[in-house]
Order: sequence, then structure tokens, then C-alpha cells
Amino acid sequence: MLRALPGGRAQEQEEAAADKLACLMALEQKALWLSTWMIHHANHIRPSRDGLKVGGHQASSASVATLMTALYLDVMRPQDRVAVKPHAAPLFHALQYLFGQQSRDKLERFRALGGAQAYPSRSKDGDIVDFSTGSVGLGVGVTLFASLVQDYLRLKRLVPADAPPGRMIALAGDGELDEGNIFEALLEGWKHDIRNLWWVIDYNRQSLDAVVSDRLFGRIDALFEMFGWRVVTLKYGRLLQAAFARPDGEQLREWIDACPNSLYSALVYKGGEGWREHLRRDLNRYPGIRAILDEHDDEALGRLMTNLAGHDMGSVLDAFHGVTDDQPTCFIAYTIKGYGLPFAGHKDNHAGLMNPQQMAIFQQRMGVPPGAEWDRFAGLDLPSEELEAFLAEVPLAAQNARRHRPPPVAVPAIATPRGKRLSTQEAFGRILGALATADDLFASRLVTTSPDVTVSTNLGAWVNRRGIFDRAERADTFREEKVVSAQRWGMSPQGQHIELGIAESNLFLLLAALGLAGPLFGARLLPVGTLYDPFIKRGLDALNYALYQDARFILVATPSGITLAPEGGAHQSVLEPLVGIAQPGLIGFEPAYADELTVLLRWALDEIQRDDGQSVYFRLSTRPVEQPERAIDPALAEAIVAGAYWLREPAPGSELAIAYCGAVAPEALAAHEALREDVPGAGLLAITSPDRLHEEWRAALARGERSQAERLLSRLRPGAALVTVSDSHPATLSWLGSVAPTALVPLGVDHFGQSGDIPDLYRVYGIDAEAIIDAAARACLRAGGFVNQ
Repeated sequence: MLRALPGGRAQEQEEAAADKLACLMALEQKALWLSTWMIHHANHIRPSRDGLKVGGHQASSASVATLMTALYLDVMRPQDRVAVKPHAAPLFHALQYLFGQQSRDKLERFRALGGAQAYPSRSKDGDIVDFSTGSVGLGVGVTLFASLVQDYLRLKRLVPADAPPGRMIALAGDGELDEGNIFEALLEGWKHDIRNLWWVIDYNRQSLDAVVSDRLFGRIDALFEMFGWRVVTLKYGRLLQAAFARPDGEQLREWIDACPNSLYSALVYKGGEGWREHLRRDLNRYPGIRAILDEHDDEALGRLMTNLAGHDMGSVLDAFHGVTDDQPTCFIAYTIKGYGLPFAGHKDNHAGLMNPQQMAIFQQRMGVPPGAEWDRFAGLDLPSEELEAFLAEVPLAAQNARRHRPPPVAVPAIATPRGKRLSTQEAFGRILGALATADDLFASRLVTTSPDVTVSTNLGAWVNRRGIFDRAERADTFREEKVVSAQRWGMSPQGQHIELGIAESNLFLLLAALGLAGPLFGARLLPVGTLYDPFIKRGLDALNYALYQDARFILVATPSGITLAPEGGAHQSVLEPLVGIAQPGLIGFEPAYADELTVLLRWALDEIQRDDGQSVYFRLSTRPVEQPERAIDPALAEAIVAGAYWLREPAPGSELAIAYCGAVAPEALAAHEALREDVPGAGLLAITSPDRLHEEWRAALARGERSQAERLLSRLRPGAALVTVSDSHPATLSWLGSVAPTALVPLGVDHFGQSGDIPDLYRVYGIDAEAIIDAAARACLRAGGFVNQ
């Protein structure tokens, strides 16, 4: 309610509010038109060269037109960040077009090369997108972890203390709540006392194939409240609220409340005649209901019965502006899928497209003249000057670029851990432990995280020195009670390790948010996440999502392969190096020695800060191996980063080489030593990154140049014998047979592991020294046949 103010100020405020509401409602209609036309143009007007349906989700965009218009044109502030539900991309692009942030050319090429993307994409659509969405549920979850990262930065004063925090907003379809990752994230958010988070649920009660179960949202609000969220339900618009206030109006409310989702959706599609039939049958005994039916023709009755709050601009604005604190809030907004379109409510409307006849009728109803379909204000009753002035005053119009570009953090020299026998996992832990002792900018920007495997991935020394991050100081009870423990894990806002529960999806969503801290919030972090190598697969969709966002981080996966012998097949990884090779945005390394890891880790900390850099994945092992006595000169360091070097140089024109990767180095060395008597010039190729080597080979082929792999293998004679071996799937290295003419025998693990010790398992799976020697003999026989041919 407006308070009576002197001089008619209350009346002025009322008039200003009415003018704003009129502009918002007009622009909502324009955004709906543009999103619908954009899809129609792509499917029915733009020439098709391949005959494929372009698609575009007209119905899903229509259901959120009010919500998104309110957010983008009134509620959001420059510091707020939003993840738009994937199927609302056309409406998002339409709103950006109204802002002047999206071009007509991009709209005309919607879902075509170089045009507006099918789903909002940070990497393809540019600065207008805060969070990529596409795989449903993940865009919702990442906003929670972005809020956690914002807290991390603010509590450490890495961002200006006087700048207000942004709200992390997810606009989600109700069908997205079937995705388990959302509930994993909810639990983690409760543990971290999450703040400044809004999830706006487009409750249109329809998913891709069906109508959402009536029972679902009877539990959803209670679930959110259990986790400490405020739940704001937007159910009825102002027309319906006025009808409920009339005589017998409560009967109408109860009827709608009890109406099954499937029936409600069907009646939306049937329109006023369908509503009238059911209301007369069920409520005709109430004089007040008969009066309402008599006063409304079919069109007006349909408009009344579909006046849900999610389509009522005033109700939406009241709800959004009514939340002024930082408590996480879930808005459940009742909407209609396809609202305002001819297939509104139909259960098949998810991928539905208006045909040309329907579009012509819709265009006439929207008042858009032929030829003015792309005009920003055509068909609206308000003058374009008034709308332009309104858009210029929208809070988001005051923003600069939505992405920050903080400078890189200088990476210091890193000392190689000492020891005659070390595993790469132990070397990693020692390196992080040493970095934790520094008091400099670089060390302050390192942040680690792990899904409850912090100790077993050797982060203990780092955490002992830098502490666990928490919004509040929390005592180390074991230490206070004088119980001896190697873990001195104080929890406070100063901590630099974020401990997670056992949910790999959460790990990758947090790494996504940490890796976007620079562009989102203006403060660069250097994230390092650790997990067990075989469990990458459990979070692979979230990992792919993080990388599609161009988030930058270092992923340390350990222990690897059947080298983790006693643990058995459930904890032994096989195909993960192929993820490193195939996954865009991720560079995979598998060093065998501590000095290799030292070179690579320093390089990785620079790589994740490069404008055109990528994230980096290290596959490490718990197996201690004898360390080489050598100094790493610049040429060797460059080769280690490039992916391979000769650990034992072959004689020119040699007949045999062994190429190995990672923890099988001792077996490869032993086999090479045993073969020297028969093949004295044999070479031993150390491969630190099958990924880098493979990527550079393909790039060189495209340029018509000689690759690093070709230069290395050119030391061998054409058709020479080559054995590849790794503690992973043999395809990790077998592609080397395509680089140069060789007689290749690939060794590796291509079925599930089992419990045992390393000698037994390496023998059973054919990657021990004897297996390598036997493979070398077979390769030499094949090489002889190759020469004779």
C-alpha cells in the first residue's frame, strides 16, 4: 500500500507504477512475439538445405515470458547473474534484442551457424550469457555453487566490500526437478549456509512427454523449507483473485485447487467452451458461479481461468520485489505451457510449432504488420520513444560488460619433491603442501576442493596449513579435546579448501563456479579439485557442462588404473584417459615421475589463466616408482609439456620401440632393458600426455605439417616394431600406429579389474614386463612381414 504523501506524491508514485507496468506488459508481448517469430522463421521461412527440422520450443518460451520480462527489465541488477532454462533460449534472445545486446542477424540465424544458439551458451552467444544451460538441471545447480563462490570471495575481501552481492538466479522448468543433481546441490547448499540465491520454478506442469504428476509439488515446497529456503508460491493472478472474492468465489478456488494437472492442461487447450462445460457440471448449484459464467463469453472465461500468477505481471513484480534479504528463495510460479499460443496446454506442445496459418492469425492478433516482423516495437500501443526511454532506465542498462577480465596471477617456481621412490600422488601432495607455506598473492588465490576424499587424494598437508573454508569459525573438537590426529582442520572464512560430500556432480559444478570466478565476479581463483579417477564417470555430464562454460580449473584424479590393485574393479579405472583425449576444453596428462608432474603442474597453473587456455586433468597413481636422477633442462621440459620424449633414445633406423604412459614405467623400463641384448638400438618413449600428442598430430595433419609424434617416431625405420602400453584402455595409445608406418601391438586393460597385487594383476591383464617382451617379439615378426611386403 502507498502511504499518503504530501503534495500528491502518492498519486505520482501510483501513476509512475502504472506507466512502468504498462511498458513491461507491452514489452512482454513483444518478447513473446519475437521469440515465436524467430522460431517460425527458422522452421518455415529460412531455406533448409538438409531437410531437418530446426525446432525451437515456442511453448516453453511462452510459459516464462512474464517471469523473464520482469527479471530482465525491472528486477535484476547489474551484479545479478542468471541461468535461463534451456528451452527459453528464444525468449532470452528476444529480450537481449530489445536491450540492443543481440542483433537481428543473429535472430534470423537462430539455430544456424553463427546465429543465436539453441540453448544459452557462454562460449557461443558471448557476454550476454552468464551461465550456459542445455543439459537440464545443471544450470540450476551451478547457481548455488556460484553463490558459494561469491561468499568465498567476499569473506576473503577479494572483491570490493562496499559492492552489494549479486543474486544468483536460476529460471527452471518444473520438469528439471526430476534431475537428481538438483537435490544433491540442495543438500550441499544447506551445509554451506548458502545465501543470495533465487530459484524461479516455471510450474507449467508439463514436461517433454507428459503432464507432471499432481503429487510432485505437494512435496517440493516442504523440501525447500526443510533446507532453510523461503518458498514463495505465485498461483493466482489478480483476475482470479477478484473472482474468488465474489459470492461463491471460494468454491471456484477449491475447484481449481482440486483440478488434476492433466485436466487443467486439457481445458486450457479446449478453451472457454471446455471450461464452461465442466464448471456448469460441477458448480452450477452455486448462484455466484452461474453469475460469473453468465458475465463471461468463452474468450473472457478462458482468459479468467488461465489467469495464473506466473502470467500476471503485477503479481510477479510484487513477489520478486517482496524479497529483500539474502535468504535463499524458491519461487513456484504457476504458468501455462504455450500461454497465448494456439497449442497452450496441449500435452504434445513441447516441440510443437505453429503452422503458417496459425502464425498468420497470431501475427494479426499481435498487430504486427507484414514486413515489420523484426521491428522492436511494431504492433504495440505505446509510442516507441516511451519504450526506448523505459529500456534506457532499466537497471541492467546501467551495467558495463557482464564479464570481468582480471589480470593473470604470476606462478612462482615450483620445487620438485625429493625422494628415491615416489608416487605421483604423493608428489602432488608434497607440492601442494609446499605451496601452502607461502604468503603471497599466488598462494592466496589457490583453492582446493574434494568430494570427501581430501586425505586419500593427498590434500591433507595443504588443508592442515590453509584450513577449510566456512562462513563461520568452527572449532577443531579433536584438537581441543587433545585427541591426536594428523588432521588439523580448522574451519573459518580464511580457509582455502572447500570440503564437499560424496557427490561428484557437485564437485564439477563447484569447479565450474570457481573457474568462472574471474569473469563472473572480477577476482581470479586458481581451483584444484581432486577425486578418485574411476568416479569421473559419475559426474561426467557435470564435467562436460563445466568445460562447455569455459570454466578453468585443474582436476587431479587419483589413484588410477588397476595399479590400485587391492581395491578391486569398482575402484579401478580403465577408460578415463580416453575422456582426457576426447573431452573438449580439457587437456589430459599422465606423468610417471615427480619431476614430470612438477613441470606440468606449473605449466597448468599458467594454462588455466590464458585467454585461449583450457582446464587440465592429471591422472595420478599411488604406486611408488624409482625416480630418475636427472636435471630437467628447458628442452626436456618443453617435450614433457608437448606430450612425449625419449626416455631411452633409439638408434637411428631402430627396429623397435616401446611407448608407455604413467605408472607402468617400471615394467616398460624392465622390458626395454631385457630387449637391449637382442635389439641394442631399441627406444623407450615416455608419453606424458596422449591427449596433447594426439591433438597436435591432428592439427599438423590439417596444416600439412609434420607433427611432434611423427618427428619422434621418425627415429625408427619405416615399418619398425612398436609396442604401446598403459594402465588403461589400449586405445589410449594405439592410435600411434596411424602416425608412422609401424607394426604396432597395443597393450592395456579393456575389461573390469579385480582384487590382487600389482604383479598378479599386471600379469593377468597383460601389461607386465614379460607381456611387453612378448608383444615386442610379435611386433618384430609383423615388422619383418611388413618389410617383405
